[in-house]
Amino acid sequence: MRKNDIVPLEITGMTNEGNGVGRYEGMAVFVPLTAVGDKIDCRIVKVQKSFCYGIIERLIAPSQHRCEPECGVFSKCGGCAFRHFTYEEELRVKLDFVRSSFERIGKLDLLPESITGSEKTAHYRNKAQYPVAMQEGRAVCGFYSRRSHRVIEQHSCNLQPEIFEGIIDRIMGYVNQNAIPAYDEITGKGALRHIYLRRGENTGEIMLCLVLTSKAHIKSFEGLYPALVSEFEDIKSIVININSKNTNAILGNEYITAFGKGTIDDIMCGRRVTLSPSSFYQVNTPQAQRLYGKAAEYAALKEGEILLDLYCGTGTIGLSLIKDGCRLIGADIVPSSIENAKRNAIQNGIENAEFICADAAKAAQVFYERGERPDVIIADPARKGCDRATLELMAKMSPKRIVMISCDHSTAARDIAVLRELGFEMTRCEAVDLFPRTAHVECISLMERSKSNDRA
Repeated sequence: MRKNDIVPLEITGMTNEGNGVGRYEGMAVFVPLTAVGDKIDCRIVKVQKSFCYGIIERLIAPSQHRCEPECGVFSKCGGCAFRHFTYEEELRVKLDFVRSSFERIGKLDLLPESITGSEKTAHYRNKAQYPVAMQEGRAVCGFYSRRSHRVIEQHSCNLQPEIFEGIIDRIMGYVNQNAIPAYDEITGKGALRHIYLRRGENTGEIMLCLVLTSKAHIKSFEGLYPALVSEFEDIKSIVININSKNTNAILGNEYITAFGKGTIDDIMCGRRVTLSPSSFYQVNTPQAQRLYGKAAEYAALKEGEILLDLYCGTGTIGLSLIKDGCRLIGADIVPSSIENAKRNAIQNGIENAEFICADAAKAAQVFYERGERPDVIIADPARKGCDRATLELMAKMSPKRIVMISCDHSTAARDIAVLRELGFEMTRCEAVDLFPRTAHVECISLMERSKSNDRA
C-alpha cells in the first residue's frame, strides 16, 4: 500500500491507545475514531513495513456500538478516546485490554473475569490541568490535541466538574483583559503556562494553582483573586507554582500560597484527607473508593498485622485499610505527599502509622534492613510500574499477601510475572474503570505467598 490509497476495511479490534484496527491483505491498519464492527473506506496516511495508519474516508456501515459524541471537540482533543461508542462497549474493550496484557505479557493463566464500571461517566474528575497558549493574538486554554502540544480551546469539558468552566472563563477573561502573555514552548517566553484546578468531591473545596514562568509575573495576577474568591466561594486555596524550565513537566518545585491555607481537604473512604498541589490523589473519587474497597477485601488485614503501603501518596489507601491494633508503614518520593499523609493520620486519630519520604526501592531496603516483615504489602505505582529491585525486596520481606494496583495493565502484567518468579501466585484479579471515555483502565491483583515460599 501507498500513502493516499483508499481501501475497504472492517474494524475488528482496538489498540491500547484507542485506535481501531483492521486488516487489508494481511497488513494491520490502525484507524482513530473507529469502533469494532465499523465498515469503512480507509485513506492510508502513513505506511510502515508491517502496518499502516489510516483515517476514515467514508463510513459505509457503522458499528452497532456507535453513538454520537456529546463533545464538540472530541475529534480534535486528545483527552478522550471512546466518546464515539457506548460505555458498555468501552468496558468490554477495556476488560479485553487487561486480559490481553496478562495473557500475552505476563503469561498468566488467571485472567480477570469482570470489570467494575464507573457509576459516573461525566464530570467525574476532581482535577484538571489546562495548558495555556497564544493563538491569533489572544491567550487560550484547553487541552492538547492527540500526539501534539497544540492547544484545543475547551472550557466545558464533560470530564471535569461543571464549576471549573466558570472559573476558567473568569481567569482567561482577566488574562486577556490585562494582556498577560501565555507561555510559548518554542521561545520560552510568556507568563502563564498552566491553570490547575483540584476539587474535593465530598467537601466541594477547590484549589486553584497558576503555573507561571517566573516570580516576576506574580503581581500581574493579584487583581484576579478578590473577584474570583467572591464569585466562587468554594475556592479555599490559590497557589502559585513557578516553573521556569523548558520542560514538558507541568509543575516546578516552588510553591507560593497567594490565598488560603495552600491545601484543601476531602473525604475518602470515611477518612479526612489533606491535599497539596503536588499530592497524588485518584481523580475519580467515588470509583477510587470502590477500588480501595476491593483492596481492603484482597488485603484481608487482621488485628495485629503490619501493612506496608508503597507509593502511598497522601496515605489514602493505607489509612482506609488500617484497623485497630494494626500498624501502618508508608513511603512515597514526593515530600508534600508524605507531609499530607502524616497530617491525615493525625487528623483521623490513627496513631500507629509511620511515613517516610523515599523512592519505593530505597524505602523497601530501609524497611527490610531494620527487620520489618509486613503481613500485607500494597503497591500502587505510577504507569511505569515497579522496578525489579523493589519487587525483589518486597518478596524478601515474605509477606502473606501483596495487593498490586496499577493504572497500566502492561506493566502490571510484567510486575506480576516477576513476583511469580519470586515465589508468589496471583489468586485474584479484576479490572476497574476509573477513567471513563479515555483509554486508561486500572487493575487490581492479589498475590499470595506460595507454600514453598513460607517463612521459616
